[in-house]
Amino acid sequence: MTERSPRRDHGMTEFAHQPVMRDEVVAAFAEVPAGTVVDATLGGGGHSEALLDARPDVAVLGIDRDRDALEAASRRLDRFGARVTVSHRRFDELAEVLEEAELETVSGALFDLGVSSPQLDHADRGFSYQQEGPLDMRMDTTAPCSADDVVNGYDEAHLATVLRRYGDERFARRIAAAIVGARPIETTTELAAVVTSAIPAPARRRGGHPAKRSFQAIRIEVNAELSALPGALDAAIDATTPGGRVAVLSYHSGEDRIVKDRFRQATGACDCPPDLPCVCGAVQTVRIVRGIPRRPSDAEVITNRRAASARLRVVERLATAPAEPAPGEPAQEGAR
Repeated sequence: MTERSPRRDHGMTEFAHQPVMRDEVVAAFAEVPAGTVVDATLGGGGHSEALLDARPDVAVLGIDRDRDALEAASRRLDRFGARVTVSHRRFDELAEVLEEAELETVSGALFDLGVSSPQLDHADRGFSYQQEGPLDMRMDTTAPCSADDVVNGYDEAHLATVLRRYGDERFARRIAAAIVGARPIETTTELAAVVTSAIPAPARRRGGHPAKRSFQAIRIEVNAELSALPGALDAAIDATTPGGRVAVLSYHSGEDRIVKDRFRQATGACDCPPDLPCVCGAVQTVRIVRGIPRRPSDAEVITNRRAASARLRVVERLATAPAEPAPGEPAQEGAR
């Protein structure tokens, strides 16, 4: 099912990729069974390259919605030959991709969420508030909805909700009003200036660029990033063979909350009242490999500042739900 996309010339001739927490990701999959690992956000292929080098008995099925990323990753991973298959799909189509590849189970899955450095660095993609570009922000440039539709099309209340929900933006209402009042907005730098002007001067001097949260929120809305995540994680867990692992790199609180919740549900966590029998049907299918998410080292953050907010969570698939702990033994994390 290898899909090789044709070279496209719109200014992105390179897709340099510095994989975040590469060594920690490789370690997470060091002892999974031989077989196929799904890289559900293939990007430039950096994580997959490291994994394929470390595990000669593993193949990679790479998924990405960005054709430029797939093209670059295909070149980077070409030396591994038939051990690599790529597919131009969204990660919430994981079940369909596995069916097409005739894979009933996989050895694991990796999700590296959010926007990639090459997408930010190329102004023509419209992700950056620091470089002038079109209001695009689509990870899949064939998708119908772009940042222009959000910025120039949403009503003020809807826009404020997006900014607050996906950007944790304190000044969402003020920013939404300013955007609506400045329409039509045509470029990323114009949008960044409007957002900045709507934020009180004292707040502009704290927490990085004033437009950072708004751009994040609009990007998440355009690409439906958070709504696609829960089902994709569930599908990955369902497809993973016992002893295999699912690892997720998240970069902001909205992503991390979803990952933490889906992993917690898979541990069999029960929300029924503790003094009553369980009626919710909770079943444990994974164990949490480490209760506290791993963070990048100080040395990595110095060399790659975009790694600073990363959190790595990992779960391991179980064959069956474990027996009840013996008296005096701690319960499995996530169980009631």
